[in-house]
Amino acid sequence: MDFSLDTCGRRRCLLLLYLFVLEAAANCPNPEGRENIVLTTEALLVNTFPEGIGVTLECANGYVIESGSGVISCTDGKWTEPDLICKKKDCGPPQPQPHMSFDTSDGTLFGAVIKVICDKGYEISGLSHKHCFSKGWNGKSTCEIVTCEEPAEVTNGRSLWDGQGEPEYGQVITFVCDEGYNLVGHDSIMCNENGEYNFEPPKCQGVTTEDRITTTIVTTTAPPTQAASTSTASSATSTAQQDKNVTTSATPTVSPSARDKHDGTVITNSDTGYVNVIASVIGISLVSCIVVYFLHKFLLRKKGSYDTREDLKPELLQFQNL
Repeated sequence: MDFSLDTCGRRRCLLLLYLFVLEAAANCPNPEGRENIVLTTEALLVNTFPEGIGVTLECANGYVIESGSGVISCTDGKWTEPDLICKKKDCGPPQPQPHMSFDTSDGTLFGAVIKVICDKGYEISGLSHKHCFSKGWNGKSTCEIVTCEEPAEVTNGRSLWDGQGEPEYGQVITFVCDEGYNLVGHDSIMCNENGEYNFEPPKCQGVTTEDRITTTIVTTTAPPTQAASTSTASSATSTAQQDKNVTTSATPTVSPSARDKHDGTVITNSDTGYVNVIASVIGISLVSCIVVYFLHKFLLRKKGSYDTREDLKPELLQFQNL
């Protein structure tokens, strides 16, 4: 009796062990993902995978489904091959922004990096690159116009800049000098793309007495309009040169009466130089009058205004012989 019970117990244990081994052999191992393919959250929560169970796979972060369902099944203790095919996400062209462009030579797929480029005269505010992530382009940036500092004040002058804030790229600032001062340098400067001016601000210098005299001389000795023919002008030039040599050969002197009686002091060397300049101007004016007189006589003779050569003055005969 004891033998029968003992024998029966052993058989039952062996049967249970056999069934357990068969059941364990029928279960599939934990499924694993592949490149760009991972298990869904639901599949990760399952501990055992018996015969006939199915789980779902999905594309990894940054990838999207190109084809397939992603479902695999446990059959004879093995997982069926997944039919899921994933490809990289395409972020597409970045959203255009004012005065901004992009260097997309690296492409627009997941993981790509593009460079932000601003137009001339604009600078980047923010990140200089954008990255293609699973949710799209990452990195905020804008292109802001370049500005220059307000130019320094000009002594004895001023700028005509009346804008609000700092001058921007391409804007021009004009300068003027106060009355009695000359502008030296460029009267206008422009803010360039580097945030600097293309020229230094000008300077305003006082007008000297020599500048005034030079202006007077240039105005007085301005040449008259040439109305005579080429041959007549050549003859007149020769005569004028001779008369000028005679006139300028004499050295002008300053009489004692030319002394300054304003404060009882004698005229300085600077004042004597002014007198010499004035005397030269008067001499040149006299020579010009003589040349014009001879030209007038010569033209009258050409038109037949004189009947005989005896009526001409000795100066005209000398002019014709030349």
